[in-house]
Amino acid sequence: MGIIRSSFPFLMGTVSGIYIAQNYNVPNIKQLANCTVSKAKQLEQRYRKPKSRDDDG
Repeated sequence: MGIIRSSFPFLMGTVSGIYIAQNYNVPNIKQLANCTVSKAKQLEQRYRKPKSRDDDG
């Protein structure tokens, strides 16, 4: 009986997640994360200090 009690919240969360994903307009997290990383890289390149000639590293 213990394994059923311990897995019940996980199963309900999975079922709820599937229902929400199918019936509501949920954004694609992977695509959103990739877009955010890309914008952060562009921002970093724009404001990065130029390398000096004395810097060997």
